[in-house]
Amino acid sequence: MKVKTISRSEDEFTRERSQDLQRVFHNFDPNLRTMDKAVEYVRAVNAAKLEKIYAKPFIAAMDGHIDAISCMAKNHNCLKEIFSGSMDGVSDEFCCCFVIGVMMSSEISVSMIVIFVDIRLWDIASRRTVCRFPGHQGAVRGLAASTDGSTLVSCGTDCTVRLWNVPVATIMQSDNAVDNTLEPRAVFVGNNAFRAVDHQWNSDLFATAGARVDIWNHNRSQPVNSFEWGTDSVISVRFNPGEPDLLATSGSDRSITLYDLRMVSPARKVIMRTKVNSIAWNPMEPMNFTAANEDSNCYTYDARKLDEAKCVHKAHVSAVMDIDYSPTGREFVTGSYDRSVRIFPYSGGTSREVYHAKRMQRVFCVKFSCDASYVISGSDDFNLRLWKANASEQQGVLHPREKKKHEYHEALKNRYKNLDEVKRIVRHRHLPKPIYKATILKRQMTEAERMKEQRRKAHSAPGSIVTQPLRKRRIIKEIE
Repeated sequence: MKVKTISRSEDEFTRERSQDLQRVFHNFDPNLRTMDKAVEYVRAVNAAKLEKIYAKPFIAAMDGHIDAISCMAKNHNCLKEIFSGSMDGVSDEFCCCFVIGVMMSSEISVSMIVIFVDIRLWDIASRRTVCRFPGHQGAVRGLAASTDGSTLVSCGTDCTVRLWNVPVATIMQSDNAVDNTLEPRAVFVGNNAFRAVDHQWNSDLFATAGARVDIWNHNRSQPVNSFEWGTDSVISVRFNPGEPDLLATSGSDRSITLYDLRMVSPARKVIMRTKVNSIAWNPMEPMNFTAANEDSNCYTYDARKLDEAKCVHKAHVSAVMDIDYSPTGREFVTGSYDRSVRIFPYSGGTSREVYHAKRMQRVFCVKFSCDASYVISGSDDFNLRLWKANASEQQGVLHPREKKKHEYHEALKNRYKNLDEVKRIVRHRHLPKPIYKATILKRQMTEAERMKEQRRKAHSAPGSIVTQPLRKRRIIKEIE
């Protein structure tokens, strides 16, 4: 007679220490676990709900400027540092009036005079100002840092470009640094006001945008090269991270222009129906760039084919003022005139996150942190705001069990993301009432235009009216 027995090694279920978890063995045979799909679905719904419960993206607000923040720049050599420039430049008339006020009032101390500066270096970890760069006599319109983080370039409406040395002490010992001011290393004077600046990757060249596009060198006081196409001013300029000699600009004539420093004249130009406020290149796919437009949409283009947009990103209800890509290249952040910040997937038509605050006004500039974990926004209410890139992400050090739990919840949501209940919970966002009403109005206007186009086509001869997709409809023409 044969007797079947179950034999297990004692080491398989014995805990090595009293604090260890008890090992549990599961039989994953689907015939024995008939409720597996139902249990996983409930867990996916609960994971989506927990994500909304713990979604607290706002971290802190950093104040100190006395006017609207107009531009920002990242320090590529330090993760926790960012530069900000505002419109609180000091004019000569203001200085005279302020000095007279100091002389007539005994309550104002001399130390209060130094608060009127326009560029600051912030330590994101401690959320305070590390260093100040005074000197501009007008609004600061552009900031750019060199790749090694040692040089800061600023430009403004006072027709000057200033080069600053970023002290090594502020990078290595920012926790113990005091709030000090620095003098510019060099001052270059132009003929017109400057609107934007960007630094070339791994080089001493930088470009300014204004009445024309000027290429500068750190060691020369005059531009080494200039590009001009038409008479309209240039609004923004961005160097390509993959091809350093290629740069893209947007102008007040609703154009997007590509320049090559190896050529004498501009390369290509596309004219849209509305103005482009900012441009950002995808760092992982350098042939693609995204343009922030006045019509509340963002358009992603392939630099090799400008006659059609690759993707249209629609979510804002007012003009998009600034845009910046994540270092991963998988998503980008936008700031809009509708007082909101949105995060889009690089190939998605709608935003995955929308951030807003009661006191936040019109957003003029946004940046992703160098580690893609945070988003920094600068708005019209004189504040920089720090947000989490993932709204429900847990801060601090996570234990291995917590990491596995988060990974399991993400896998569940990704597996059941197309089911109605999970999709509804994940997509739901609380919006301010003005944005909510403007979204409904915009949807009604879009639907009315679509119905009008359908009626016009139905009452016209077949083939006489050709409906173009939005990717082509917003483009007027391409010039080479």
